[in-house]
Amino acid sequence: MKIYKTPIGLVAHQEDAYRLLPGIGLTALLTSSDAMALAKQAWDQGNAVAAPTTLLAPVDGQEIWAAGVTYYRSRVARMEESKAAGGGSFYDRVYDAPRPELFFKSTAPRVAAPGAAMRLRKDSKWMVPEPELALLINNVGKIIGYTVGNDLSARDLEGENPLYLPQAKTWDTSASVGPCWLLTERPLAGETEVRLQILREGVVVNEDSTTLAQMKRTAEELVSYLFEELSFPMGCLMMTGTGIVPPDNFTLQPGDVVRISIPPIGTLQNVMIGKLSSLHVSSLVQPT
Repeated sequence: MKIYKTPIGLVAHQEDAYRLLPGIGLTALLTSSDAMALAKQAWDQGNAVAAPTTLLAPVDGQEIWAAGVTYYRSRVARMEESKAAGGGSFYDRVYDAPRPELFFKSTAPRVAAPGAAMRLRKDSKWMVPEPELALLINNVGKIIGYTVGNDLSARDLEGENPLYLPQAKTWDTSASVGPCWLLTERPLAGETEVRLQILREGVVVNEDSTTLAQMKRTAEELVSYLFEELSFPMGCLMMTGTGIVPPDNFTLQPGDVVRISIPPIGTLQNVMIGKLSSLHVSSLVQPT
């Protein structure tokens, strides 16, 4: 079942039908002992509605965390960008270490909605999207589903010094998730694709893909480390790292449109803006 957060409430999609889910929110799903049963009960009580065209970021008060260097491609990119600063070996060690790299990405109010704008940092000259599978984790550390994530990153800041990671990763609208939640009791297959497409003035200037099978660590492993010393009473979301890195001579520009697709879930689309722009394009993405 796919669940969209909309201005009129949660809207579910299954079997080519859409229904409003009465009386529940995303937090209720992440604190329920059986999220799927709760969603199905609300589905049975809900009224049919049209496919939503305006989507909100599918988070309530949940924090968004992220994992790094979980794909070999990401390991190589991180080592290259930080070599001059003497930090190249850090990422090699993280890739092979028992403990993963985990970091805080965003609070709910800073998350860009599907179709909305993501802001490029004014103090960075090398910015890229990071297409990622994001986990929906309930309050006791169980994965109840998935969504699509964009971990917008400033590669020059991260490469200048590994200690600048919080600034390279976290600012207003540096994260986007959506377009929906895929509630499922089954893990996604290893052959599941993650696809990236970047358009500039309507022309594709970069595209690539990878599969979940390229991840070195399992989703359960990442969650176990996150919950080892942290509690999440409302549950949380967690991006699982990227296996897609644009060429070193590529950087995002204001006006670029980033599309990230994971076929079982849908397509997350956002437009990049500069600091002073107020552009918002909520109609860019449609539920898929």
